[in-house]
Amino acid sequence: MKHKPKLGQNFLVDPGASQRIADAAGDVSNRTVLEIGPGHGAITMPLLARCGHLIAIELDTSLFKELQFRFRDRRQVQVLHASILETKLESLLEPGEKAIVVGNLPYYITSDILLKLFGEHAHIDRAVLMVQREVADRVAAAPGSRDYGLLSATAQMYASVQNLFTLPPSAFSPPPEVHSSVLRMTFAPRFEELGVDAIGFDRFLHQCFAQKRKTLANNLRAAGHEPEAIRSALDGAGISPQARAEATSLEAMAALYKLLPAADKTSVGS
Repeated sequence: MKHKPKLGQNFLVDPGASQRIADAAGDVSNRTVLEIGPGHGAITMPLLARCGHLIAIELDTSLFKELQFRFRDRRQVQVLHASILETKLESLLEPGEKAIVVGNLPYYITSDILLKLFGEHAHIDRAVLMVQREVADRVAAAPGSRDYGLLSATAQMYASVQNLFTLPPSAFSPPPEVHSSVLRMTFAPRFEELGVDAIGFDRFLHQCFAQKRKTLANNLRAAGHEPEAIRSALDGAGISPQARAEATSLEAMAALYKLLPAADKTSVGS
């Protein structure tokens, strides 16, 4: 099956990799699997052998028609012609149900899709996603490492992340210029555990990571927080005045957030 790639598509053609991705989704025998961008169905096929219900969301019109025809006799498959970014996951599921999400994400909208999934975390149990290796390294990075940043902190507030394996360009058609990695994200938001509100803490993280080379204190000062309030909160949270956000754990970030005056948090960046 030949298809001129559009929308940043690189189709998986390694059968062994398809099986490994399906394996990584775990036991889906009685679950709804939501596949993002199934393409020619390389991952769809091994998923079908294991899952109770599969919803494939494909934006490309010709691929949607191909999949619709190919699976016309498979009652467990529902093929939707839609963008994942414009799809409300709750509308696809039974009340209280959580989906298993699987997908080979287009590089150019990987961050947008991740943010979409974080925003709908209440409807997702876990996700197995293939992304550019550089992005996977950032998502799974630990504080203090070279790759840790805002994307890492945001992802790890919503899920525990495992970087499972990496595939070479030859596993795809057409071959991309970069390697790809498969992540497994088990959704378990930490906001309640850390005692912070999701909207306010997300805004705070953006302030903390605004300039990578600046200290945490300087980034907060640039965001409009009062210097004395910053010094007091850093001391109370046990964070060095010279610390950078990239070296600060989420636990310490949450402690700092809660120690900053409420007036600072509501007025800055609003």
